[in-house]
Amino acid sequence: MRRTKEDAEKTRQTVLDAALMLFSRDGYSLTTLSRIAKEAGCSRGPIYWHFQTKDDLYEAVLAYSQEPLEALVAECQGMGNRPVDAMNHFIERWLGLLANNRKYRQSFEILLNKTELTDAMNRTLTRERQLTRSIIALFQTLMEQAQKDGQITTEEAPEDLGLLSYTYLMGITQTWLFSPRLFSLKQQAPFFQRRFWRLLGDRN
Repeated sequence: MRRTKEDAEKTRQTVLDAALMLFSRDGYSLTTLSRIAKEAGCSRGPIYWHFQTKDDLYEAVLAYSQEPLEALVAECQGMGNRPVDAMNHFIERWLGLLANNRKYRQSFEILLNKTELTDAMNRTLTRERQLTRSIIALFQTLMEQAQKDGQITTEEAPEDLGLLSYTYLMGITQTWLFSPRLFSLKQQAPFFQRRFWRLLGDRN
Protein backbone atom coordinates (compact mmCIF):
# COMPACT_ATOMS: atom_id res chain seq x y z
CA MET A 1 0.00 0.00 0.00
CA ARG A 2 1.37 3.40 -0.99
CA ARG A 3 1.65 5.94 1.78
CA THR A 4 -0.03 9.26 1.19
CA LYS A 5 1.40 12.62 2.17
CA GLU A 6 -1.16 12.71 4.96
CA ASP A 7 0.08 9.35 6.29
CA ALA A 8 3.67 10.53 6.15
CA GLU A 9 2.86 13.76 8.00
CA LYS A 10 0.87 11.84 10.62
CA THR A 11 3.86 9.55 11.20
CA ARG A 12 6.20 12.53 11.41
CA GLN A 13 3.96 14.17 14.00
CA THR A 14 3.73 10.96 16.03
CA VAL A 15 7.52 10.72 16.07
CA LEU A 16 7.83 14.38 17.10
CA ASP A 17 5.33 13.92 19.93
CA ALA A 18 7.21 10.86 21.18
CA ALA A 19 10.54 12.71 21.02
CA LEU A 20 9.09 15.72 22.80
CA MET A 21 7.83 13.56 25.63
CA LEU A 22 11.05 11.55 26.03
CA PHE A 23 13.44 14.51 25.70
CA SER A 24 11.35 16.37 28.26
CA ARG A 25 11.19 13.46 30.69
CA ASP A 26 14.61 11.86 30.32
CA GLY A 27 16.80 14.49 28.69
CA TYR A 28 18.65 14.51 25.40
CA SER A 29 21.49 12.14 26.29
CA LEU A 30 19.33 9.29 27.60
CA THR A 31 16.82 9.45 24.77
CA THR A 32 17.75 7.20 21.85
CA LEU A 33 16.12 6.81 18.47
CA SER A 34 15.19 3.25 19.42
CA ARG A 35 13.29 4.50 22.47
CA ILE A 36 11.60 7.18 20.39
CA ALA A 37 10.56 4.57 17.82
CA LYS A 38 9.13 2.36 20.54
CA GLU A 39 7.20 5.25 22.07
CA ALA A 40 5.90 6.24 18.63
CA GLY A 41 4.87 2.66 17.84
CA CYS A 42 7.03 2.32 14.76
CA SER A 43 10.42 1.06 13.62
CA ARG A 44 13.43 3.33 13.22
CA GLY A 45 12.88 3.36 9.46
CA PRO A 46 10.10 5.99 9.48
CA ILE A 47 12.22 8.17 11.77
CA TYR A 48 15.11 8.14 9.30
CA TRP A 49 12.67 8.94 6.51
CA HIS A 50 11.94 12.29 8.16
CA PHE A 51 15.07 12.95 10.26
CA GLN A 52 18.64 12.03 9.36
CA THR A 53 19.94 12.04 12.94
CA LYS A 54 18.80 12.49 16.52
CA ASP A 55 20.14 16.05 16.32
CA ASP A 56 17.79 16.77 13.41
CA LEU A 57 14.89 15.46 15.48
CA TYR A 58 16.05 17.54 18.44
CA GLU A 59 16.05 20.67 16.27
CA ALA A 60 12.49 19.95 15.16
CA VAL A 61 11.38 19.54 18.78
CA LEU A 62 12.95 22.84 19.80
CA ALA A 63 11.11 24.54 16.96
CA TYR A 64 7.96 24.20 19.06
CA SER A 65 9.28 27.05 21.21
CA GLN A 66 11.50 28.85 18.70
CA GLU A 67 8.95 29.35 15.94
CA PRO A 68 6.26 31.02 18.10
CA LEU A 69 8.85 33.42 19.53
CA GLU A 70 10.24 34.23 16.10
CA ALA A 71 6.70 34.97 14.92
CA LEU A 72 6.07 37.07 18.02
CA VAL A 73 9.18 39.17 17.38
CA ALA A 74 8.02 39.83 13.83
CA GLU A 75 4.52 40.71 15.02
CA CYS A 76 5.78 43.18 17.62
CA GLN A 77 8.20 44.76 15.15
CA GLY A 78 5.11 45.68 13.17
CA MET A 79 3.75 47.52 16.23
CA GLY A 80 6.71 49.90 16.44
CA ASN A 81 4.49 52.98 16.38
CA ARG A 82 2.89 51.71 19.61
CA PRO A 83 5.97 50.64 21.58
CA VAL A 84 4.36 50.22 25.00
CA ASP A 85 1.50 48.17 23.54
CA ALA A 86 4.03 46.06 21.66
CA MET A 87 6.05 45.32 24.79
CA ASN A 88 2.94 44.53 26.80
CA HIS A 89 1.78 42.18 24.06
CA PHE A 90 5.16 40.45 23.91
CA ILE A 91 5.30 39.87 27.67
CA GLU A 92 1.69 38.69 27.87
CA ARG A 93 2.17 36.32 24.93
CA TRP A 94 5.49 34.95 26.24
CA LEU A 95 4.04 34.13 29.66
CA GLY A 96 0.79 32.90 28.13
CA LEU A 97 2.57 30.41 25.89
CA LEU A 98 4.47 29.04 28.85
CA ALA A 99 1.38 28.68 30.99
CA ASN A 100 -1.04 27.35 28.37
CA ASN A 101 0.86 25.62 25.55
CA ARG A 102 2.24 22.21 26.60
CA LYS A 103 4.43 21.64 23.56
CA TYR A 104 5.91 25.12 23.79
CA ARG A 105 6.58 24.65 27.51
CA GLN A 106 8.19 21.23 27.09
CA SER A 107 10.34 22.44 24.21
CA PHE A 108 11.59 25.38 26.28
CA GLU A 109 12.27 23.08 29.23
CA ILE A 110 14.25 20.65 27.07
CA LEU A 111 16.56 23.44 25.95
CA LEU A 112 17.04 24.99 29.39
CA ASN A 113 17.03 21.99 31.73
CA LYS A 114 17.29 18.72 29.81
CA THR A 115 20.20 19.14 27.41
CA GLU A 116 23.97 19.06 27.63
CA LEU A 117 24.83 21.68 25.05
CA THR A 118 27.71 20.57 22.81
CA ASP A 119 29.22 21.55 19.47
CA ALA A 120 27.11 18.81 17.85
CA MET A 121 24.11 21.08 18.40
CA ASN A 122 25.69 24.04 16.68
CA ARG A 123 22.78 24.70 14.32
CA THR A 124 20.28 24.69 17.16
CA LEU A 125 22.46 26.91 19.34
CA THR A 126 23.03 29.33 16.46
CA ARG A 127 19.30 29.67 15.90
CA GLU A 128 18.66 30.11 19.63
CA ARG A 129 21.35 32.78 19.96
CA GLN A 130 19.98 34.63 16.95
CA LEU A 131 16.53 34.52 18.53
CA THR A 132 17.94 35.86 21.79
CA ARG A 133 19.62 38.75 19.99
CA SER A 134 16.46 39.53 18.04
CA ILE A 135 14.37 39.74 21.22
CA ILE A 136 16.89 42.02 22.92
CA ALA A 137 17.08 44.19 19.78
CA LEU A 138 13.28 44.36 19.61
CA PHE A 139 12.98 45.63 23.17
CA GLN A 140 15.86 48.04 22.64
CA THR A 141 14.11 49.57 19.64
CA LEU A 142 10.75 49.73 21.40
CA MET A 143 12.30 51.26 24.53
CA GLU A 144 14.06 53.90 22.46
CA GLN A 145 10.82 54.80 20.68
CA ALA A 146 8.89 54.90 23.96
CA GLN A 147 11.48 57.28 25.40
CA LYS A 148 11.27 59.55 22.34
CA ASP A 149 7.47 59.55 22.61
CA GLY A 150 7.65 60.40 26.30
CA GLN A 151 5.81 57.20 27.24
CA ILE A 152 8.49 56.13 29.70
CA THR A 153 10.62 58.50 31.74
CA THR A 154 13.66 56.39 32.54
CA GLU A 155 16.99 57.76 31.34
CA GLU A 156 18.66 54.35 31.15
CA ALA A 157 20.18 53.45 27.78
CA PRO A 158 17.81 51.55 25.44
CA GLU A 159 20.38 48.81 24.86
CA ASP A 160 20.56 48.20 28.61
CA LEU A 161 16.77 48.16 28.85
CA GLY A 162 16.59 45.64 26.00
CA LEU A 163 18.95 43.34 27.88
CA LEU A 164 17.03 43.87 31.12
CA SER A 165 13.76 42.92 29.42
CA TYR A 166 15.13 39.64 28.10
CA THR A 167 16.85 38.60 31.31
CA TYR A 168 13.72 39.45 33.31
CA LEU A 169 11.55 37.18 31.17
CA MET A 170 14.14 34.42 31.09
CA GLY A 171 14.51 34.58 34.86
CA ILE A 172 10.79 34.03 35.34
CA THR A 173 10.84 31.24 32.76
CA GLN A 174 13.82 29.40 34.22
CA THR A 175 12.51 29.65 37.78
CA TRP A 176 9.06 28.36 36.91
CA LEU A 177 10.26 25.53 34.67
CA PHE A 178 12.72 24.42 37.34
CA SER A 179 10.09 24.48 40.10
CA PRO A 180 6.55 24.83 38.68
CA ARG A 181 4.96 24.23 42.08
CA LEU A 182 6.67 27.30 43.46
CA PHE A 183 3.98 29.54 42.00
CA SER A 184 1.11 29.55 39.51
CA LEU A 185 2.34 31.26 36.37
CA LYS A 186 -1.23 31.86 35.19
CA GLN A 187 -2.09 33.66 38.41
CA GLN A 188 1.18 35.57 38.71
CA ALA A 189 1.51 36.66 35.06
CA PRO A 190 -0.34 39.99 35.59
CA PHE A 191 1.87 40.71 38.61
CA PHE A 192 5.04 40.04 36.63
CA GLN A 193 3.80 42.29 33.84
CA ARG A 194 3.07 45.14 36.26
CA ARG A 195 6.43 44.78 37.99
CA PHE A 196 8.22 44.86 34.65
CA TRP A 197 7.25 48.49 34.23
CA ARG A 198 8.30 49.33 37.76
CA LEU A 199 11.78 48.10 36.86
CA LEU A 200 11.95 50.81 34.25
CA GLY A 201 10.77 53.65 36.41
CA ASP A 202 7.58 55.60 36.00
CA ARG A 203 5.54 55.27 32.82
CA ASN A 204 3.53 58.25 31.55
